Amino acid sequence: MDLKERAAKLTELLKEEYPIPECTLDHEEAWQLLFNARLAAQCTDKRVNEVAIGLYARYPTLEDFANADIAELEELVRPTGFFRMKARDLKNAAILMLARHGGRVPDTMEELLELPGVGRKVANLILGDVYKLPGAVVADTHCIRLSNRMGLCDTKDPKKVEFALRELLDPAESNDFCHRLVLHGRAVCDARKPKCEACRLAPFCPTAGADQN
Repeated sequence: MDLKERAAKLTELLKEEYPIPECTLDHEEAWQLLFNARLAAQCTDKRVNEVAIGLYARYPTLEDFANADIAELEELVRPTGFFRMKARDLKNAAILMLARHGGRVPDTMEELLELPGVGRKVANLILGDVYKLPGAVVADTHCIRLSNRMGLCDTKDPKKVEFALRELLDPAESNDFCHRLVLHGRAVCDARKPKCEACRLAPFCPTAGADQN
C-alpha cells in the first residue's frame, strides 16, 4: 500500500468514525471564525468559545472592532493568552477588511495572509470552511501530530505538512480530513497515551502500539 492508498483508506475510516466533521470553534459569521482562529493560538478551542460569547456581545460587528478601545478589547481577550497582540490583530484586521474588502473576509490565500495575525493555518481554515474550496489543509497541532504518526509525512513544519497532505489527499476531502484528525486526536489518538487498541485506523497506522506500555 503506497502513501496515497493509505491516505485514502484513512480518509474512508475517519469519515465512518466522524460523519460530521464540524469545526470546533463556534461562530455565526465568517469574520468570527477568522477572529476565533486567531484567538485559538496557544489556547484551547473551548476557552475561545467561552470568551467569544462576551466578546461578540460587546462588539457585534466589524465596525465595532475597528472602533474598539484597545485596552477594553485586551481585557476581553485576556483569558486566551498573548492578549495584547491578539487584541491589536483583531482591531487592525477589522480595519483592513472594512477598508479593502468592504467588510468581507477575503477568499484568496494571498489576501488572507495580508490580514494581521493570519497565517496559512487560519487562511486554509477560512478557504475550506467558509468558501468550501478544495485542497484546503489546516495544519494545526492535531493534524501535524497524527499525520506524522500515520506515516503520511515526516516533518513538524506546518507548511511542509500542508503541502505533503495536499499531494496525498483527495482535494474534496482535505479540509474535512483535518477536522476529523482533530476529533480523532481528542477522542482516541491522545498525544501521551493513544488508545491504539481501540483505534479502527490502527491496521493502517505504522506507529500503532508503539507508545503502549
